[in-house]
Amino acid sequence: MKYVAVGNYKLPAVAVGCMGLAGAEEKQQREFVSAALDAGLNFFDHADIYGGGECESAFGRAVKALKIPRDKLVLQSKCGIVPGKMYDFSKEHIVESVNGSIRRLGTDYLDLLLLHRPDALFEPDEVAEAFDELERAGKVRAFGVSNMHPYQIELLKSRIGQAIVADQLQFSAAHAGMVSCGMEVNMLTAGAPSHDGYILDYCRLKEIAVQAWSPFRYGFFEGVFLDDPKFEKLNGVLARLGEKYGVFKSAIAAAWILRHPAKMQVITGTSKAARLLEIAAGADVVLTREEWYEVYLAAGYMLP
Repeated sequence: MKYVAVGNYKLPAVAVGCMGLAGAEEKQQREFVSAALDAGLNFFDHADIYGGGECESAFGRAVKALKIPRDKLVLQSKCGIVPGKMYDFSKEHIVESVNGSIRRLGTDYLDLLLLHRPDALFEPDEVAEAFDELERAGKVRAFGVSNMHPYQIELLKSRIGQAIVADQLQFSAAHAGMVSCGMEVNMLTAGAPSHDGYILDYCRLKEIAVQAWSPFRYGFFEGVFLDDPKFEKLNGVLARLGEKYGVFKSAIAAAWILRHPAKMQVITGTSKAARLLEIAAGADVVLTREEWYEVYLAAGYMLP
């Protein structure tokens, strides 16, 4: 298993996303958590809004039933979204959200807390107060963000005393604008504009870990590109490389992300143990430079 640095943590390159856990039966939930740990995947990504909180509760029940010691787990959760209403980075909301996540997960603390989506009304000083309170109480050990661009992070860093160790961003072979904007510099091509303030280069400069969510999707939840006829060429390349390395296409798609020198993490989204292990096999595949570019081009991107 490949590992990456996230702050002071050394974590598996494949993170177990728990967004869909609530939709599984309890037996499947326990089997899923157990299989992940058996494979060395001990980093679990949550959010207070996943399943309306039920995903965290389901995970907490599974951990309790399996009698898994807390020190065998690395738990991350996110807060800041009030579904259908607003984003909220107020001190009160952050602290209450963390307390809720801790209670549902059946733990005393989160290893990492991410602010989920930028709140247009956020006050950096108020976030700083929340982070300080949570850190002093031993409820959160490290902090990060999700879906933020460099100046939002810099604004936050101007007030907080903690390091920002991660930024969770949408990224896949078919959603690779973070790469194309750097490849098509000074061009009037479709991939040239940066929609995120060149966040990928910023994270590399600041040693902020990039956590890639939706690693098999294109657009904003428009669909999965694996086996989609709209991505026939891409699937053909993934299948051929999968045959070469003895893994599934999903593993090659994960390996493509992990091959990038930013040393990213892949956030999975499945709640099926077999599928999780198929994806995790990608952490043991190192694509050549030529293979990486072949996947990139097959996804529809270009080289100027």
